[in-house]
Amino acid sequence: MFRQKLRLLLQPGLPFHAPTCRSVHRLASLQKVAALPSRTMQSLLYPFSGLEAYLDRSVDRTPFQLFHPSLEDMMEAEKLFRCSPSHRIEYVTSAERMAHAPALKAPEVCFIGRSNVGKSSLIRALFSLVPGLEVRVSKTPGHTKKMNFFRVGGAFTVVDLPGYGHRAPRDFVEMVEPYLFGRRNLVRTFLLVDGAVGLQKADLIAMQMCEEIRSPFVVVVTKVDKSGAGVLLTNLMDLQEFLKTRTSRCFPQPFLISSLDYSGIHLLRCFLAHVTGSIRLKDTSTS
Repeated sequence: MFRQKLRLLLQPGLPFHAPTCRSVHRLASLQKVAALPSRTMQSLLYPFSGLEAYLDRSVDRTPFQLFHPSLEDMMEAEKLFRCSPSHRIEYVTSAERMAHAPALKAPEVCFIGRSNVGKSSLIRALFSLVPGLEVRVSKTPGHTKKMNFFRVGGAFTVVDLPGYGHRAPRDFVEMVEPYLFGRRNLVRTFLLVDGAVGLQKADLIAMQMCEEIRSPFVVVVTKVDKSGAGVLLTNLMDLQEFLKTRTSRCFPQPFLISSLDYSGIHLLRCFLAHVTGSIRLKDTSTS
């Protein structure tokens, strides 16, 4: 049923823009996801579903499934991540200080995390349907030294912030804190945590900063393909307990992501479209 519904949404006649420039990941679009076996497809679109079998029955699943959009909603969100003559997706500029940030009016979301957490890789995966867009990814931790702004048509702006921790810019606080505190069109901060290693001291400090400046944020758990289910679930349960007891500005549901196999990428695109007011969800409780 799940598979048939997705294929119905992707039937011939719906617009599809062929990629140009560099190759597109084979699972970057829902059209390609439709060819997967049903269980694999479900796990890729809703990554937490692949972990439920390992959870004790006493564990409350609700916080991990608060945002559970329909396939129609995901399809609608995917349109925002495709270029068209009237909807340009492009790099805008880079800035070292809030005073140098572009004066953009559209809703804005930013991504922040420890150096080497996979932040630039995640942003590249989100924009993978625009192969001509350059999002620099380096094997060297701390590659991002400035705030990088990407415009998604007139819908919203994505900002790639420098990483904290190892090899962070010396003026990291002076660069990032004024942005988080003073950017009026910032609607959500996405704070990345490495799923293979769990919460680190630097992550806790970053969350505390978001709490103190009253900045709404969401936790994105990256590299979920890098560890076994046991390690990932342990780190996930520790994270969930911290969010429940120590935060008030964080969205309760962590988003599980793999930039390698694209688990959770479609779900996160839909959430981005939702929090920026770019789409109106039809149903977030069933799929």
